[in-house]
Amino acid sequence: MKKIIIIAAIIGLGFVLTACSGSNNGEFDSSKNITVYTRDTSSGTRAGFMGGIDFKDAAENDDILVDGFVIRDNTGILTSMSTDEYGIGYISLASLNNTVKGLSFEGVEPTLANVISNDYGLKRPFNYVLRSDWTGMETQKLIAEAFIAFLATSDGADVINDKGAISLPTTQTWDDIKDDYTICSQDNSGVVVKFGGSDSIEKVAKALSESFAPKCGDFTPEHDHTGSSDGFKRTQGSESSGDSAKHIGFASRPFKTDGSEDMETNTAGQLAWDAIVAIVHLNNTLDNVTAADLKDIYSGTYTKWDELIVE
Repeated sequence: MKKIIIIAAIIGLGFVLTACSGSNNGEFDSSKNITVYTRDTSSGTRAGFMGGIDFKDAAENDDILVDGFVIRDNTGILTSMSTDEYGIGYISLASLNNTVKGLSFEGVEPTLANVISNDYGLKRPFNYVLRSDWTGMETQKLIAEAFIAFLATSDGADVINDKGAISLPTTQTWDDIKDDYTICSQDNSGVVVKFGGSDSIEKVAKALSESFAPKCGDFTPEHDHTGSSDGFKRTQGSESSGDSAKHIGFASRPFKTDGSEDMETNTAGQLAWDAIVAIVHLNNTLDNVTAADLKDIYSGTYTKWDELIVE
């Protein structure tokens, strides 16, 4: 069994436990070992990334990854790349910021324009899934249905695009359809709607729910995002009842068709597109990677930066 280093990000107190394999002291030393960061096997981002670099078997199998890899969540990988000079990881394009360097993939920069034009290759869907059993949750069901309709309006699209994801084409506004959802004309201030699933979608989902709540009776959105697998599991799967149950779940990958995520008809769909970006420290001199490069890094064929960077 390969040694897995799991380091938990502690967000609420404003600090993070990090493992730094290098220091920010000037020139990048390409003779150093590569520290490889990845998501856990429940992550939709990991599934999309490994599929995009032709290493699909590694999506749910840690044993074929390079020795000594580090598991972090989306925020943890982003934070680690801002401090670990010799690390490499991957995140959602919607999460990319100026604290790290986002690498071009196959010579194409990770931009919204390049994703929309299909020039950028590491692209994946943002999906949603609703509960199938709404017993005792009739008000939440009606709000959830109205929320899904809101996603397909230009109002929802503006929120999606503002948070770095890519909306689906639409011309209708919320004003065009709001009369079809009478639940939104009543006072819902005492109603809690629970959202969960992919943490890559969390920023988008929170913004959408915060934008929609005043349009639908001021219901209270509650978010608990723990990974794409939980998006299904906690709405229609094994955890769809009890304290962890959700009304609306999200997955940053296609839902599985192997029987493990069978769902009721008309309870799931796509809300947006996103891209996955390989990221490194700002001091790293690497600017572009290929699918073959990334597979060689994550499989352990490449272990030092000078195998990628030609001085």
